[in-house]
Amino acid sequence: MTAEPRLGIDIGGTKTAVVLVADGSVRAMCSAPSGRGASGVVDVAVRLARKVLADEARGAGGAGGAGGAGGAADVVSVGACMPGLVDPVSGVARHAVNLEVESLDLAGELSVRLGVPVAVENDVKAAALGAWRLRAPWAEGSTAADTGPGGHGGPGGLALAYLNLGTGLASAVVRDGVVVRGIDGAAGEIGHLPVGGDAPCTCGQVGCLETVASGSALARLWPVAGRRATNPFAAAAAGDALAAAAVDVLCTGVGLAVQLLALASGAERVVVGGGLAGLGAPLLDGIRADLERRARSSRMIDALGLPERVELLPADVPVAALGAAWLSAPDLSGAPRLASVGSPVGLAAVTVPGERVG
Repeated sequence: MTAEPRLGIDIGGTKTAVVLVADGSVRAMCSAPSGRGASGVVDVAVRLARKVLADEARGAGGAGGAGGAGGAADVVSVGACMPGLVDPVSGVARHAVNLEVESLDLAGELSVRLGVPVAVENDVKAAALGAWRLRAPWAEGSTAADTGPGGHGGPGGLALAYLNLGTGLASAVVRDGVVVRGIDGAAGEIGHLPVGGDAPCTCGQVGCLETVASGSALARLWPVAGRRATNPFAAAAAGDALAAAAVDVLCTGVGLAVQLLALASGAERVVVGGGLAGLGAPLLDGIRADLERRARSSRMIDALGLPERVELLPADVPVAALGAAWLSAPDLSGAPRLASVGSPVGLAAVTVPGERVG
């Protein structure tokens, strides 16, 4: 294997993805539908991890573990993430409802099966770390917003927030390469901040930010059942008034989320990912338009330059798996970056296995 190989495992509600990162490249990657229940979740993760390691070993001419199959002992670190309440200290994951997991010693089970220590984290926090890696401030192409007033610019100095737009709304903050945890790991979880309205939230409150800035909010405002169109932005452009109203609420809600993260967490960049990120440029344009509207009404908000500080993560980037690969790296500020940012529209895409990403 090449120098500094790291293995990242992202156990999602729908699929599990595993990546092997080395020398700034994604060396190997594979995915499969996630298992169900504690044993199913671990079985799929272990099978994919072994496959990635074996594929890399074959590509390197059979070097690595016993019998030339490659092994986890060949990697510098192994990390894994999944939804729910994940305690990185005890290694236990709880209440991952979509995976039918009530309680699982994720770190312990994976460590036993792979034969090496495994660091674990919540999936959104791991994705935030992956986004920080991709958007590291020492990367070539960092924008003026990072180094101008309010930006640190030096290695490790960037505070970045990752905003996950999926069925719900979740976020996490990374500062100096370290995930900000807060009380019970709740730092950055702005989705359950009541902002008004009468829509009930899954958390038991009413009018949470998640009820206007998430996939479930979009589905409520613009039900797709019986519709031929599935893209609300395309439908709005075609004259669908209900779709136009829905995307206006969505972009306003996400704009508010970006402003909250910038003001409350000190995030200098906000990276938007998750399932809704697949809506692409129209979503980013709508979010930036809302932020520009907010700036026109307040000189203080205008001075923050928020439209230039928000980016959309390409939907095919395995950002949580990339973050998981770096969970046990203690000194992120001195480590090589994974990718640089090419343009203001969003993050540079991570290359396919075997190509450079940094």
